Amino acid sequence: MLTPFYQDTLVEAGCDEAGRGCYAGPVFAAAVILPASFRHPFLNDSKQLSAGQRDELRVVIEEEAISYGVAMVSEEEIDRINILKASFKAMHLAIDQLKVIPELLLIDGNRFVSYGETPHHCIIKGDGIYASIAAASILAKTYRDAYMKQLHDSFPHYNWAQNKGYGTLEHRNAIEVHGICQHHRKSFNIMPQQIEIAL
Repeated sequence: MLTPFYQDTLVEAGCDEAGRGCYAGPVFAAAVILPASFRHPFLNDSKQLSAGQRDELRVVIEEEAISYGVAMVSEEEIDRINILKASFKAMHLAIDQLKVIPELLLIDGNRFVSYGETPHHCIIKGDGIYASIAAASILAKTYRDAYMKQLHDSFPHYNWAQNKGYGTLEHRNAIEVHGICQHHRKSFNIMPQQIEIAL
């Protein structure tokens, strides 16, 4: 069972990202404020859940959260500012969308750029510890997966519907055959052939 809150006096928002290590596509992030009463038997780090469980939880979280926000930063901006800064920017953009102002941010991971003057705690593997971070991980993951499935329709040879842009053997083999496209992250030095951009 996940811990509901880090503390019980301030309004907390959990924050997490999805897609940081991918070869292609944007990085997504979510911020979620949950009510004190929120419980769900599946709620956990999104990586520990099936796609069906994540999709089911997304609906529940969106219905029951006090507030939530989801944002993305494009692959072009990832290449321009680097993936770490892009991940922080996506989290900031997600927090911007919250209709309730958080008084404390719980960040999955070990680093973060402060969001204004709002205090934050970085928690390694926090998505497996705190409910609000787990909820944010599920929203970020499901939104990103849906986005990559849409991209798949135009670039089926990379099979992003299945690998979601991660560097699987299948994806790497497809890059060897077809080169990279405009949705690949050029700064990641994916393959020597990446100079050959597939359009």
